[in-house]
Amino acid sequence: MYRPTVAPNGAAVLVVHEADGIGGNVRTHCRKLAALGYIAAAADLHGGGRVLQGDAMHRALDVFRGDPAMLRRRVRAGLDALCTLDGVHPDRIAAIGFCFGGTAVLELARSGAQVAAVASFHGLLTTASPACKGDIRARVLAATGALDPLVPPQDITAFETEMSEAGADWHLLTHGRALHSYTNAAVGDLGDPRMAYDPFAHALSFATLTAFLAATVGDAEPSQEKA
Repeated sequence: MYRPTVAPNGAAVLVVHEADGIGGNVRTHCRKLAALGYIAAAADLHGGGRVLQGDAMHRALDVFRGDPAMLRRRVRAGLDALCTLDGVHPDRIAAIGFCFGGTAVLELARSGAQVAAVASFHGLLTTASPACKGDIRARVLAATGALDPLVPPQDITAFETEMSEAGADWHLLTHGRALHSYTNAAVGDLGDPRMAYDPFAHALSFATLTAFLAATVGDAEPSQEKA
């Protein structure tokens, strides 16, 4: 958990990790959010602080993808834990995620969780359990790469249709030249041609995120509570 390093704004952000677990990209974004006055907490969906690799990681992802209800419960557990922390106001919480974590926070929104906002970055946009009319209470931001082979155009269209039919307040940011995992400066180490860091798309995404958070949970007088 990362406490604000400047005057706290009274808002909190749950940050959900990529496929392997809590790594450097999540920690970097938590520090950035703390520097903006947010309480930032990294959710651990694998449990025990594990960072998975290879077959173990793929098996875990297959289980989550096949059971959206379980994935929603795991993310909700992280949200509930965040709500218990000193200085956290339950009505001023956002959830964001990267890659697998982006998928996870969209499932949290679909579940009808009482969270003010969710933001997904290069996460999968479709689900086995689409939202129905009135299910989604959160404002939703999704950012994706137009060249991401894991999120083909038909999935973007399906997401737009789902969000509109659910009556959600949704927003989509598409980076025309970005591949998967474009926010992760270390993703090139994986040697996966489907993934590449894109510093401009990352900067634009983060600028959009800061405006989105300010408009949904963070635009308030600094909290007087102890940080």
